[in-house]
Amino acid sequence: MNAGTELVPRFAVGEGYAVYRGSTTDSAFHCHAAFQIAIAVRGEVAMVDASATHHRAVALVVRPMARHRMFAAAEVRTFFVEPHCAFADRLRDRCDNGITAVPEMRDLREEDIGRAGVCPSSELDPRLVEALNTLRDRNVPMASLAAMVGLSPQRLRALARHQVGMPLTRWRVWARLHRAAEELRAGQSLADAAIMAGFADQAHLTRWMREMMGLTPAAVLPVLRGHSRRAT
Repeated sequence: MNAGTELVPRFAVGEGYAVYRGSTTDSAFHCHAAFQIAIAVRGEVAMVDASATHHRAVALVVRPMARHRMFAAAEVRTFFVEPHCAFADRLRDRCDNGITAVPEMRDLREEDIGRAGVCPSSELDPRLVEALNTLRDRNVPMASLAAMVGLSPQRLRALARHQVGMPLTRWRVWARLHRAAEELRAGQSLADAAIMAGFADQAHLTRWMREMMGLTPAAVLPVLRGHSRRAT
């Protein structure tokens, strides 16, 4: 993209990832259940982690469950990469346990992630990959989910914590946020989107979105409703 090109706010969901393009405001502290790649179109991206260490670079990667906040930026591309897709293997090999500068990813595009997003991780246990994919698509009780993939509930929980660094309950909430965003983009009200995604009510959705994205549904609604389908 040329330096003088103005970004059109855009949000899209693909196989294994989501992408936001546009401006950001200062967020609250939060932690994702996916990898986050934040790329400055101009200048640098700035974040602070839970230990009060500041990070600044043209591109930053945040590992799942790393608590952080992002500072306001005029023009950024932000990718959320599911931890069980093939592109996440590349991020695991490159990043430490928190926030990592990745200037070599400054030219990363949606199609780069999309090609690897459709493929499952080759590093994670395939039973865990199946479980995460199942929870992404529908709500399944833990006992049933474990039986589906041939593990005990205890073993499946331990596998998730060891290999992707999070409890499956967090991934379940992240999947619900994904569904809520899709419902909002389709025109549902905040209250209806919350119920359809599996939250108790709109307030429940708001609390979890703030906790896992540092934003509220009201803040992202204009982007979800007015997104552009033009490529980055």
